[in-house]
Amino acid sequence: MYKILVSDAISDTGLTALYEHPNFAVDKKPGLPPEELKGIIGEYDALIVRSQTQVTEDILENADNLRVIARAGVGVDNIDIQAATKKGIIVINAPGANTISAAELTMAMMLSLARNIPAAHASTSEGKWERNKFKGVEMYEKTLGVIGMGKIGTEVANRALSFGMNILGYDPYLTEDRAHQMGISKASLDEIAQEADFITVHTPLIKETKGLINDEYLAKTKPGVRIINCARGGIIDENALVRALNSGQVAGAAIDVFETEPASNTELLEHPHVVVTPHLGASTVEAQEKVAHEVSEEIIDIFETQSIRHAVNMPQISGETQKKLQPYIDLAEQMGILAIQLLKQAPERVEISYAGEIAMESTDLLTRNILKGILTHHLGDTVNLINAHHLLKDQGVASNVSKNPKSKGFASYIEVTLHRGDHKANIGATILNGYGARIVKMNDYRVDVRPESNLLYIKHHDIPGMIGRVGSTLGDYDINIGTMQVGRADIGGEAIMVLTLDKKAEGDVLVGLKALKGLEDAQYLELPNEKVAVPN
Repeated sequence: MYKILVSDAISDTGLTALYEHPNFAVDKKPGLPPEELKGIIGEYDALIVRSQTQVTEDILENADNLRVIARAGVGVDNIDIQAATKKGIIVINAPGANTISAAELTMAMMLSLARNIPAAHASTSEGKWERNKFKGVEMYEKTLGVIGMGKIGTEVANRALSFGMNILGYDPYLTEDRAHQMGISKASLDEIAQEADFITVHTPLIKETKGLINDEYLAKTKPGVRIINCARGGIIDENALVRALNSGQVAGAAIDVFETEPASNTELLEHPHVVVTPHLGASTVEAQEKVAHEVSEEIIDIFETQSIRHAVNMPQISGETQKKLQPYIDLAEQMGILAIQLLKQAPERVEISYAGEIAMESTDLLTRNILKGILTHHLGDTVNLINAHHLLKDQGVASNVSKNPKSKGFASYIEVTLHRGDHKANIGATILNGYGARIVKMNDYRVDVRPESNLLYIKHHDIPGMIGRVGSTLGDYDINIGTMQVGRADIGGEAIMVLTLDKKAEGDVLVGLKALKGLEDAQYLELPNEKVAVPN
């Protein structure tokens, strides 16, 4: 009999699967003080929380029998993930349970915006009858741009089609075939800006999407565009949006999520052409039941069949395997991060190969780290080591892993190749005894590069003086070179440089480099400083 503690107010209907299962006993004790929770947590095999319970390291010190912490929702900020991982506790959430609620809220916000419903309601409630003041627009035959065609974006597109709207969809993983099957048109971000009457965003908040809708982007939009954000605060630059509203470039906006919450941007909140709500995407009876049902079913699966779908921390591995793989864990994720940056677009196919001694080991953990590095670039922190395979399949990306115990010039060697149409990106790496991690192959060129935070990849013609011109240009921008590696196919032909730098090389630096005669491309590649945690 497994004992489950529910320490927050969670839907009993959603917990039915656990209540009715003969192998589980559920204690529901919402509102427990931290000391009381700490005193009883050792009795339980699983803990289910929402956002009220703070699952701290102090509480987890007593959680000697706990195997699962389930967050009935998406965010896990109230759970000390590192402390849970150290204790070998799986942390799961319910990332897809609010899909329909979020999609329906988006449609409600769009309709409210198109027909001025909140302002008209407030006016009429005050006893006024201002029919001419609140003239709206129809959504029928208007063009809707959907930025982010994941589960929620797809549901929004489906509903908007029933309104007779024309849909332009943007997503790094959206293919022409899938767009055709959905009855929508695949588009670029600029095409959406130029053609859409309404724009709604449904992407994760990551480096590439933070401030995506900014002054520059809004200037490209169709005059009188209406913008909706029920995804994540920060995707839209709020001050830029206010400026565009004031100028009339943007006719109106409907915002459910904000850069800081509770929302504090009074110019935006009080703007007469803005509809605002307090982060209601998952605030429906059904969504709350679904999150409880989803975590209940997964808890049962974890204990009964050892099947895990939505863990947000590391899987457990044996101490012996961990010791052998440890030097490669960080390197594997770094390879994925570099490969996706080199490809510059979402892949259609991923190939991973292991050679030498590493091929004799169980490399699933390394493969998951590689895939995590690849997918996080576009999908953000929704990707973890447990769901990486599932998300790759979800995006329609084919993958293949091969092993060859024969050496390829190194004791152990890993290679990752990403394909998209005729384009490919290729990274090969190894651990050199006494020297550590090394990138030894980039796009079929042999190199010897230590993976560092700031890398610069340059394609150029093999002509005299190129190295000097690159170094001089970087010097003009006060950027110091740590190391430089060069590679070429033939004398006078195509060649590459890979440099490690003391700081970032973006924006004007890349523009300056690309202006050099004989230089084909300059790309800044960034690696995170964080190390990958492995459970004890």
